[in-house]
Formats: sequence, C-alpha cells, structure tokens
Amino acid sequence: MSSPWEQIPLFALPETTLTTSPSSTDDVLPDDDFLLTDEDAFSVDADVFVEADQADSEPAAAAHPASPARSDVAEAADPAEAPTPPTPATDSEEVDNAAVDGDEVHDDAAESDTAGSEEADNEEAGNDAADPPVWETLPAGEEADGHALIVTADGTYTPSGRELTGPVDSVEKLDKLIRWAALTPLGAPAQIWVVGQGACELLGWIIDPGSEDDVDDMEALRSRAAQELTAVLHATLTPMLNAGWELRGEPGHVVHLSRSIGNFTSMVDVVIEPYVWTYWNKDFGWHNRVGDMGILGSPTAGTYLPDDDLPAARELGRRLAWCARHLGVLPGPTPARTGAALVDKIKRERTRSGKGIVVTTPGSVPPLDGPPRGDLEPAVGWTRVPDAQDVDGTSRLVSIDQRAAYLASAGMLEFGYGQPTHLTGNAAAAAAAGEKGAPFGLWRITLPAGQALSLPDKLPLPHPHMLADQPVQTWATTVSLDGLCSPVADGGIGADLDDLDITEAWVYPQQGRALDKWAKILREARKAAVDTDDDATKRFLGTCYKGYIGRMVNPDMWTAKQMQHHHQPLWRASIIAHCRWRGRRVAMRIAREHGRWPVRTVTDSWVYLLSGGEDIADPSDALGKMSVEKDVILTDTLLSALASAQDVHEVNLAIKGAFADNEDAADDEGEGVL
Repeated sequence: MSSPWEQIPLFALPETTLTTSPSSTDDVLPDDDFLLTDEDAFSVDADVFVEADQADSEPAAAAHPASPARSDVAEAADPAEAPTPPTPATDSEEVDNAAVDGDEVHDDAAESDTAGSEEADNEEAGNDAADPPVWETLPAGEEADGHALIVTADGTYTPSGRELTGPVDSVEKLDKLIRWAALTPLGAPAQIWVVGQGACELLGWIIDPGSEDDVDDMEALRSRAAQELTAVLHATLTPMLNAGWELRGEPGHVVHLSRSIGNFTSMVDVVIEPYVWTYWNKDFGWHNRVGDMGILGSPTAGTYLPDDDLPAARELGRRLAWCARHLGVLPGPTPARTGAALVDKIKRERTRSGKGIVVTTPGSVPPLDGPPRGDLEPAVGWTRVPDAQDVDGTSRLVSIDQRAAYLASAGMLEFGYGQPTHLTGNAAAAAAAGEKGAPFGLWRITLPAGQALSLPDKLPLPHPHMLADQPVQTWATTVSLDGLCSPVADGGIGADLDDLDITEAWVYPQQGRALDKWAKILREARKAAVDTDDDATKRFLGTCYKGYIGRMVNPDMWTAKQMQHHHQPLWRASIIAHCRWRGRRVAMRIAREHGRWPVRTVTDSWVYLLSGGEDIADPSDALGKMSVEKDVILTDTLLSALASAQDVHEVNLAIKGAFADNEDAADDEGEGVL
C-alpha cells in the first residue's frame, strides 16, 4: 500500500468499515440522547446543531478566499472561476490585548515576547516548501480517525493519513463514502472535509462571485459568493437527498446532512475548505483584515494550511487529531462552537458522575430598573497627553498586555447561576455585606464624581461609567463592586459599601467556578502547543476561548433549546471587569516601582514611554502576567510629535505612527473587544 497522503487511483472502498478511535469516549452535543443504530453509530438531535450554527454570526473565516487561488489548481482551473484574494489590512485602532495581574495561572512553557517577528518568520516559512513551519513537521495522531475524513482531488484519507479511496468525482460517491465510513460524533457531528478547489470541481461545487476589485465592500463579495454557493449546493445535492439525506438549514461552507432512522437522527457535516471564507463578516473583517479561520488557521499570521492539496490535507488531519486528543472534541464550524462543545463535554461528564457544577439554564440579564449604560462592564478606551516628565529621557514606546487574560480569569472567577432574587433597599445593601463578601450578582450603585476622590490623574477613572464632575447611578457586577472597594494603591477608590449607596440588586442563589475545568483543559492544551512550537493550534485555542466568551452575550447565537445555557452575558461582563480591574492594579504597581504612567489604554493593553533599559513586564511565564506586546524605538520625529501633542487625537496619531509596522506583530494573546 502506498505511504500516507499518496494517491490511490481507484474509488474502491475497503472491505471493512472504519473503527472509532479508542480515544473516543464522548458522545455528541448536547445531551445523552443518543443510541447506536445499524448504519450510523450515534443519533443526535440535528436541529440543535443547525439552529445554533445558523444563529451564530461569529465568522469562522475572515474575507480571504485563499484556497481558490491554490497553486495546485492554478493550471487546471480558469482564474476567473475564483475570486482574487483580498489584500490584508489592519484596523489601526486595534490595541486589543488584556492586561491583568495577581492570581496567576501557571504555564511553565517559556514564550517569546517578540511575537511579531516570529509570526513574520512563520508566514515567510509557510511560503517556502524547503523550510516548512515547525507545526507542519509534527506527527499526525489517530485520535480523530473514525470521526472525520478528508477528501481531496487525489483521494480520501483518514486524519492520520491512511488512504481509503481514489477521487470522489460525484455526489453519489460522496454518499457512498459517508454511508460506508459510519463516522461517529466527537463533541460535534462527524465531519467530511473537502480540501482544495480540485475536489470541489469534481463534485460540481464551483462558484464565480467575481473579484474584490469589482466591489467597494468585501462584504458584498462575500455575500454574493455565499449565495452562489448555496444555489450550487441545492442544485447538486439532489442525489443525496433522494437517497434519504436531509438538509438542515441552508447549505453553505458547511453542509449539515442528517438522516433519520426510526426515532433517531444521525448527522454529518461536510466542510468545504475552499469556501470557508464565504462565512466571513465584519466581526473579524474590518477593512478587509484577514483573520483566523478556525482550525484552518490565519493567512495573515502564516498559520493557514499549505498551498498544495496533499500537504494541506495532511496538516488538517494533524490538527483534527490534535483537537481530538487535547480537547476531546472535533473543531466546531466556528471557534466559538468549539469552545461550546468543550463546555458541553464537561457538562455531560459531570452529569454522569454527579460531581461538579452543571449549568443547564441561560443567565439572561434580569429586568433592570432603568437601562444599563451600554455594556454592563465595558472595556476601557483612554488616552492622555504626556507631560515633560513622561517624555524626558525616553526612547521607546512599549505596549504591554496580559498573557491569555480572559482564559486566566475564566478559570478563577466564581459565576452565578439559577434564578436570581431581586432585592431592594436595605435588603440589597445587606446582601453585599455578607460574611463571605458580596455574592455573584448585579448591583445598582452610585459612582462618586471622580474629581471628588484622591485618584491619580495619569490613569483613567476607575470605572468606565464614572464621570469626573458628577455622580453616576449605574449597574455593576460583583467584580466591580469588589474593585471599587479596593484601596487606591490597588487600583480601586477605597470605597466602603455605604459610599456606593446600593439601592437594588439581583443576586444568584448558586455560584462556583463553573468554567474551571474548561479553562484547565484549554490551558493544558495551550501549553502542549507552546512546548512543541505549534503556533497554529495555539492561535486556534485563542480564538476558541475568546470567541466563546465573546458570544455569551447574544441569545440569538444560542437559540436551540439544548444550547441556551451558553447564553451567559453576566459571566462575560464579569470576565471583562476582572481583567480591567487587575490591569489597573498592575498600572498602579508599575507607577510605584518604576515611576512610569501609561499614556494610552485600549481594552486591556497599556502603552508606556520608556527609556532604553527599562523593563516593566513580568518575569513570570504564567497566564495572567504581563508580557511585551510591542516595543519600538522612537525616532526623533515621533518623539517630538508626542512631546508637542496638544490633544489626545495627536497622541493617538503619533502612537499609530510608531506602531504602524507592528499592527499585525502582536501575539494572539489579545482579547479584543468581545
């Protein structure tokens, strides 16, 4: 038999069916309502997946139709049949890394603080066949075998590289392959990955939406491509529908297929790799910025699959096996879905064992007395004009952030769940003063006027809703309640509970570290990726936890009955508040120890003017500790611009100019605006 990833010329199915990997001990989302059937190993409620996936507006890919331009199909296909890959651009205002300090989550793997040069090297290496990126040389495991298959123009393969058949050159053969494989789910429905434009052409899945040069907005091209893809799939999938398969929702870059046998429904997802970019939207694609495409990687960072089909299939198989091994689930159609699949895997395990926190209901924002002022816990955006002391003797502009901030906080915090109790007046104030501190909840408080407090004038006000000249009544999480009561030296205002005039509260009956195991699994997987220089999977994990936490806020993304427990906006608000308060505490510590104050903060990234030898980053490699995001030498022109700036707009322009060559240089630790 030929070696892995070599072609088998004939479409002939092996006499024996695939066997599920021994690592597969988990059923599919979201409950334990599955049974073994004669033809398909497991049964699931297909509507749960499809309704959830269709409601999720989180993009699995930025606007980058990279695959249609692969070199292996350049000669065989008319270039007009594929849209021209858009030019990567960046959002110049994005300084989106979180900064926290304090209770650390240890990660023994040492990491470079010069992520930008690493990513640039990786991107260059990814285009050099003689010197592939480190991760492309890592071995492929067998953990995803029996759960997924990879289809290329040359043939079909297991994720571990075992060749199965020759080319799948018709939808009828695709049907035959799926039925024979009898794949089983692993935290998500079983998956068939179609890799390369050539494989799509054999199945008749060809679209021609045009070029980015023909449209003013990449969203128009994406939308056109998505519509054409749906039409083509409807026209070509008839043989499978006639054979008993059903489409759940509109087909697109993922075709959700289901087949009912008796009272049970089995599912398989066909993921069309060359068209994943059609699911892009402006969440990840501002100004044509190329973002992460989930398990497929990021073209900008150089972690996307190799250009040629068979190396791409091999690397995809390795990533699928890695995901199955370290997370225990297949990657979802979006990174947020992968994070949700891991949460549900833990939920099922805890339900079976009767041990651990099991959250089964959504945590919608209670009916508040008066609307909250925008986000319950918004991120910070602040700039100040540096004075002579800030500029004197400095030669560098440095941005620091926290390593995997939201992941660290998610594992530390106690989250509330259950039906909250509404308290008013003295009862609300008394609840905040419990023996174990204030329970998880929302509190209606009065923030004092900032200028009435003895606060440092070189930091933003402690809470984003606070005003300098007047008190503000607002809702805040328990995390912010604790932060406000912290001493000024630790980033708070030194308030007593009476000073905050608590008039109303929603308090949850139960609380605990509901995401501790979830964070632990992701943290250990991240360490494994770091230890092996596997930047592709490390970046993927970042998109998983950030995507999942970010999408806790929107109920429209979790409309299926058995997915509604993922709607937890107060958890998200608490995580953001936790990172924000800890970042402020770090800024106060840096001021004490180094005499330096930030000139800008966006979300949880802090920008400082420093001299040549100053180092304000933490020496620890633990999650939740400060690392250098960007570090540039200031030219005389830029230093003069900062010294002579008259307003914050001029300061922002100078900082933008200094970091212009480093906008894509930051590591994937940035948490962004969730």
